[in-house]
Amino acid sequence: MHLYALILIPAAAGAAAFAVRPDAARRLVLVAAAVVHSALTFSLWLVPQQFSRLPDRMSWIALDAAGLLVLSITSLLFLITAFYTVGYLRREHDESHRDIEEGFYFRNAPEAVFTGCLLFFLSSMTFVTMCQHFGLLWVAVEATTLVSAPLIYFHRQHRSLEATWKYLLICSVGIALALLGNFLLAVAATSAEGGERLPLVVGSLAADGASLNPLWLKAAFVFLLVGYGTKMGLAPMHTWLPDAHSEAPSSASALLSGALLNCAFLGILRAHQVCDAAQHGEFSRSLLVGFGLLSMAVAGIFIVGQSDFKRMLAYSSIEHMGILALGAGLGGALGTYGMLLHAVNHSVTKAMLFLVAGNILGVFKTKQCSAIRGMNRVVPWTTLLWVAGFLAITGSPPFGVFLSEFTILRAALDQGRNIVAAVYLGLLVLIFVGMATIVLNMSQGEPAEPPAQEPRETFSMIAPPALLGLLALALGLYIPPALNDMLHRAAEALGGGA
Repeated sequence: MHLYALILIPAAAGAAAFAVRPDAARRLVLVAAAVVHSALTFSLWLVPQQFSRLPDRMSWIALDAAGLLVLSITSLLFLITAFYTVGYLRREHDESHRDIEEGFYFRNAPEAVFTGCLLFFLSSMTFVTMCQHFGLLWVAVEATTLVSAPLIYFHRQHRSLEATWKYLLICSVGIALALLGNFLLAVAATSAEGGERLPLVVGSLAADGASLNPLWLKAAFVFLLVGYGTKMGLAPMHTWLPDAHSEAPSSASALLSGALLNCAFLGILRAHQVCDAAQHGEFSRSLLVGFGLLSMAVAGIFIVGQSDFKRMLAYSSIEHMGILALGAGLGGALGTYGMLLHAVNHSVTKAMLFLVAGNILGVFKTKQCSAIRGMNRVVPWTTLLWVAGFLAITGSPPFGVFLSEFTILRAALDQGRNIVAAVYLGLLVLIFVGMATIVLNMSQGEPAEPPAQEPRETFSMIAPPALLGLLALALGLYIPPALNDMLHRAAEALGGGA
């Protein structure tokens, strides 16, 4: 019942958000659901022994170590983002009173839709982390697409509409390919002994991997990788991501990048887990390494000279999804551990940066990098977080991303894959230079044009990203034993060895 409560509570709160009329009550529902969900999630950490092995081979809904890790990241980010969203919606409401004259209903309808869909988004992502059946996993991933699309269209501008349409269209193509991958997996699951078909449950397929048809299994993995890789933002299936993350409100962008991409990656890891158990891990790992490096290269090309700072962050997400794929592809105890640790570090840091980007956009009313100068003279606290976030996301010590990126680099070197390591390092340097040029130019100098009114850096604007920033720093200095143990459990379950 504990797991079902984690899914149903935010879903019920989302339905309530559509029914509640006062804005204050709706925001209270959002925060209360986030607090309850986080409390339930982190109560699971009190009994870590239950996540030391694969769930039962017939369980469709269960939580393993990797699922708990992704669920915990999602719940933590949603909790912090919920507090930021309360202040964000209040500021949006005040601006609508100043700028829009069409009437009360028009002004307040987007907030009800946004809050309700945000809670449904949490429910669907929670569902993804618990799905052990590949068919059910497909349904859950598709649900995340449907409930998150209205979040991108929150501002109701033509660019938001275009980004939403692109998100729905491209991700629907990807999810259709993933469905075909499920069909091929079902064919592979027909064992030679009497035509008996294994259930499409991760535990069952991993336990009887030797009976899977290798040709159909490899074909299934290719389609699942491309299908869920589209949702994850791996190049060249990434084209929806820069538009969606750029046009969505900052709190939604933080969840799209910090939580949703992990959920899509979890689907790929499930398929890789089955391939590895069937002694075809080398095939899946080689594809993951290739897509990982390609994603990093594409991100580096588009980050250099980028004119929109939110799109810069979106391409940075593509880069880090590539790093996750690379870590999974390298495999072994070190590569898998580094990949899981990087998922935690990237999520925390990128969510921080998107929240800070929301503050910058709220003050300067533009996403054009060239139009923003001298941020340190206008919004000093926001500038401090912006520069710190840049250093963290590009892997500068002592932030957590440095530790996880270095772990993945060490895995490549330990395996003697020096060319992969060299390309990996070169792309990291390219992206660092590209982002440094943008971030430092925005932060320093004289403001090109002072804001129309004196900006106020309120507690609700600064505290949530600051908390995430401190967490990103802390993870570079110290990994809590409970987290370290769970990372090792997840790595071992995913085939990374003890």
